[in-house]
Amino acid sequence: MSPKTLEELPGPYEILEMTDHEVRSLRIAAWQQGLMKIQTGERPEGKTIRALRVFVPAQTKPIGVSWYDITSQTLIAQILPFLEQPNFQNKVFVITKYGTAPKARFTVEVK
Repeated sequence: MSPKTLEELPGPYEILEMTDHEVRSLRIAAWQQGLMKIQTGERPEGKTIRALRVFVPAQTKPIGVSWYDITSQTLIAQILPFLEQPNFQNKVFVITKYGTAPKARFTVEVK
C-alpha cells in the first residue's frame, strides 16, 4: 500500500519504544496502517512517516491505550507480511531490538 493512499492515524500516539537487546512478546488482535507526523532534531517542523498500529490485549498493556504504534520501517516490513495472513491473531510475535535509533534493527520470531 502506497503511503499516499494511507490516512493519518488518530491520536494519541503510543510509540513502541524498546532499549538495546530488549525482547517483547506481542499477541496482536488487530492492526491498522496509517501516517503519523513525528518531530526530529533534523526537522523541527516534523515529517510524515508510515506507521503500523497494532492492537494488543489488555493483559499485554494494562495501562493507557490498547495499542502500540510501530514507526521502524524495517520492523514494519518484517511484521506486515504475517499480519496480512489469516489467523495472525493466534500467533505471538517475539521482537528483539539491536542498537539504538536511527540505526536500530530488529529480529522477529513468530510462534
